[in-house]
Amino acid sequence: MMDAPTTPRATEDADGREPGATGGQESPAGDGKEPPIPPEPSADAVLVRRTLAEIAPVADRVTSYFYALLFIRNPELREMFPAAMDTQRDRLLKALLTAAEHLDDTPVLTAYLENLGRGHRKYGTHSAHYPAVGEALIGALVRYATTSWDAETEAAWVRTYTTISQIMIDAAAEDERAAPAWWQAEVVSHDLRTPDIAVVTLRTDQPYPFLAGQYTTLETPWWPRIWRHYSFASAPRPDGLLSLHVKAVPAGWVSNALVHRARPGDVLRLGPPAGSMTVDHATDSGLLCVGGGTGIAPIKALVEDVAEHGDRRPVDVFYGARSGHDLYDIDTMLRLQKTFPWLSVHPVTEEQGRLPEAVCRYGPWSERDAYLSGPLGMVRRGVDALRGAGVPAERIRHDFLAELAPAGADQPRSGACIARTPSMLPSR
Repeated sequence: MMDAPTTPRATEDADGREPGATGGQESPAGDGKEPPIPPEPSADAVLVRRTLAEIAPVADRVTSYFYALLFIRNPELREMFPAAMDTQRDRLLKALLTAAEHLDDTPVLTAYLENLGRGHRKYGTHSAHYPAVGEALIGALVRYATTSWDAETEAAWVRTYTTISQIMIDAAAEDERAAPAWWQAEVVSHDLRTPDIAVVTLRTDQPYPFLAGQYTTLETPWWPRIWRHYSFASAPRPDGLLSLHVKAVPAGWVSNALVHRARPGDVLRLGPPAGSMTVDHATDSGLLCVGGGTGIAPIKALVEDVAEHGDRRPVDVFYGARSGHDLYDIDTMLRLQKTFPWLSVHPVTEEQGRLPEAVCRYGPWSERDAYLSGPLGMVRRGVDALRGAGVPAERIRHDFLAELAPAGADQPRSGACIARTPSMLPSR
């Protein structure tokens, strides 16, 4: 059962998914150098991708049929999934597209699948569940890939799924020896910054190790088996408290519960930390950080992380929102600017233009490590704008790695790090 995430970010999209917070980095390209020649795809990769291309136009029917087969043949698995499957259905194809794109890139694919395997422990997933998922998957492909399906293609899919599931199973088994499947987290404070944005502070029942820039998955008692991704809004603290910024959005079940219903004393569940949008302290490169809306949460954590390591590298933060009122954490960012002479904070509202374009009016940024966090559209524009301004693609890190489409394609893609992408097994 493969899991999806989007952000470690601090908000949810209207369809119930969060807008982003795994972190990762763009694959090298557009930096003025000759791009590396990609390896020839393996025979299995060619067959798998051909199948996915055929079923893409009927993805909804494929995924519906997949889950129908899974639950009819294994009714005991139904309780592992949320009651409403609306947001679950599209995750199967996205997970397959992500894996298929990286079948010939073993390190990237392995890192992606290991993260999924660890993350699926919180759903109650066991190794015995994977064969059932594989059988339902093959059954759905047989039904809908009528043109490309043959014995050779089926063999390629069996080999591919066997590899995928084994990596996930092994990662989960290793993680089980070191960490719980989930943490209990008590709400210790709830600060409503605007009518729809809250800063929620949590205390876990046991140590929760994470890095600044990472994110967690969260389940509330009001919506069982529905998990959402949220970035940490601070670097690890001596008191062990965790801070999240949450924006309530229409149709965002979890975000509305956290903003409008959660109170001190409520207990939530957290999955393991994930994401690699973290600072490389082995270098002294300056940072360019772009945060839109509640996407400022992981950016603030990165600033604190640089400060705690005693770095003196230059850090420029561009904090964007529709209006000055929506810059709900600007006072905190300006206090940090007064404290650290190496930090420059640039508020940007819609009156000043779109956030990515505003960033490009400053610079140059070609020697900086760039971090983007916020809504998908902003991140998409930001990647294009920064690359156009000369920032090497391998230095651009962001949250939406699985959802930025590559040039010339209409399919979701992921960058070099794809820890927060969707899943075939129970995703919430």
